This record gives sequence, structure tokens and C-alpha cells, in this order.
Amino acid sequence: DIVTLDMAVFDRLVAVNLKGQFLGCKHAIPYMLARGGGSIVNTASIDGFVGRGVRAAYGASKAGVVLLTKSVASQYGTRGIRCNAVAPGLTLTAGAVNNASKEYIEASLRNYPMPRLCVPDDVANAVVFLASDDAAYVHAATLMVDGGATVYMSTAQLRSADDAAT
Repeated sequence: DIVTLDMAVFDRLVAVNLKGQFLGCKHAIPYMLARGGGSIVNTASIDGFVGRGVRAAYGASKAGVVLLTKSVASQYGTRGIRCNAVAPGLTLTAGAVNNASKEYIEASLRNYPMPRLCVPDDVANAVVFLASDDAAYVHAATLMVDGGATVYMSTAQLRSADDAAT
């Protein structure tokens, strides 16, 4: 939680999740300007849009990515650079599958309003779309790739509903 979080963990989250994408934009933009434009797609998270308990530092870093995306879009859009982001929910990457308990994955599946969880191809397809000419007029947007997760009740509300049902 916020009170007990080791500041080294906070610094690493911000360095990887926000500063890393900031530096990517910083160093790509001059090349894009030289060639007349381009498309940047950043990676945010649904945690950048909703408060979810002990993930405050992670969520704050991803909310920063959302604002970074809008800032790049506002600064460089007139110069031919589109900037958008994707915001995935839980994605069944090898790391997620190997580090999450079976119970966590099952609980997530019950909480998402889709019959399955996100797989890496779901996120990749959204990135390809945003980077493509098919999204030529999509700018400063964050595409939720979350299977509707941001419309479900908070974890605390779900726990209460589960307790009431038993």
C-alpha cells in the first residue's frame, strides 16, 4: 500500500512504465519529424483509469502514460505525428500466467464481463490498428483493450456480493 511501499519500488515503476515511454517518444519524435510524421502507440493500463487498492504506484505511472500520450498528441499532431495508447487489462502473457495463482486467474475471469481473458494478440491487434492508416484520424486516444473490465464493480463490491450470495 502507499504507506508501506518501498520508494525504490515506486521509483522503478515510474522509471520503467512512464520514463521509459517518455524517452521512447523523446528520441523517436525527431526522426518522425524529419520524415514528415508518424504514429506513436504507448502502453497504458486500465489501472491508469481506476483505483484498485494496493496498485496505486503502478496505476499512477500508467495514468502518467495516458497524459504523456495526450501531451505528445497536442504538441506534435499539427506536425504529422499521431500519438495514441492502448490500455490493456489483465493479459495472459507468459509472465502473468507464471506469476499469478490459478485462483487469481479464475477470479479475474469471473470479474471480467467477457467469456475469456485478454491474450497478447488482442493487445497487438489494437496496436497495429492504432499505428495503421486505418486509424489515420484517431489521435490522443487511449483504446481500452480490457474486455469491458473498467465497467465492472470494484473488487470490494464484488467480494461483498459474493459474501452475500453465500
